[in-house]
Amino acid sequence: MKHVIGAIIIGLLATQAGAKQLTGTFASIDGGSLAIEDWIGQPILVVNTASRCGFTQQYDDLQTLYKTYQDRGLVVLAVPSDDFRQELSSNEDVKDFCEVNFGLTIPMTEISSVRGRDAHPLYQSLRQAGFEPRWNFYKALIGPDGTLVEGWGSTTSPLAPKVTRRIEALLD
Repeated sequence: MKHVIGAIIIGLLATQAGAKQLTGTFASIDGGSLAIEDWIGQPILVVNTASRCGFTQQYDDLQTLYKTYQDRGLVVLAVPSDDFRQELSSNEDVKDFCEVNFGLTIPMTEISSVRGRDAHPLYQSLRQAGFEPRWNFYKALIGPDGTLVEGWGSTTSPLAPKVTRRIEALLD
């Protein structure tokens, strides 16, 4: 009950603040597409990733976070990006790297831009909401109502208590 009330309060605050519902469709690294709209009603942690970054070990934490909360509705979406010149050269290479080294089962997009005028539409909307990655492994938590709840930088682990507390408050 506490979690439902917390999610309602967060949703009301976002609505009162005039928060915009975030949308966007990515090409999936596995083929097909991944639409943010398909996950409305669930919290989504969106993370811009890179295979050659010093924070790449966070893939382990992202996978752990996903396995811990996926049955309660959490979506963890990895968005590989070469905006900081640290991603492998092809979607196939990224997919193989993540499967072999981290056993990832989280949804993952194709390599996408997350900054500037070429940024994916979701990241353009996140920028308008006050969140823009300054490096790899920036995390944006989107609430069940489709609005930005909070964002964290590269140095914040996906398993940090301040992240998991915010996620837990949004889960059923």
